[in-house]
Amino acid sequence: MSNLACQLIEHKRIVTTLAKAKALRVYAEPLITRSKNDSMHNRRVVFSYLQDKEAIKELFGVVGDKVAARPGGYTRIIKLQPRFGDNAEMAMIELVDFNEIYGKDAKEEGAKKTRRSRRGGAAKKTETTENFDATATAVPVAESEAPEIAAEPATEENTTPEAPAQEGTEEEKA
Repeated sequence: MSNLACQLIEHKRIVTTLAKAKALRVYAEPLITRSKNDSMHNRRVVFSYLQDKEAIKELFGVVGDKVAARPGGYTRIIKLQPRFGDNAEMAMIELVDFNEIYGKDAKEEGAKKTRRSRRGGAAKKTETTENFDATATAVPVAESEAPEIAAEPATEENTTPEAPAQEGTEEEKA
């Protein structure tokens, strides 16, 4: 467990079997909690578990600063496909605050999408009821006008950009 914990602290993410990942979570999370308070006593207690000076420096330096505001749950276990040779259940264990994919950007985007869907749903309900009442009388008129309007701009837009592009390329060639 000591070696796995040192590698997790050093690399921030390791791939191992599911059973080892679950055991490592129990072993490493109290050590990470100790790293939030950088004192000589905490360093010595963690060193008694890890026996690696470089891992201690990384844990109390980079990792301790990043997890200072987090109340717990410093690791994440993600199940992977079984190992090819012996079909053992594999998992990736990683430090939560060091993952860019699931970081703050993903949370902000998810919150925005949720808000938009709520507003869009309420706006669509009111629009559909209003459109339903208005379209009952005006549907034949709108259908007869729509093809003429849609056909004219499409032909103008398609011919206008092609002519300057062809002329420009001939001038550049000459």
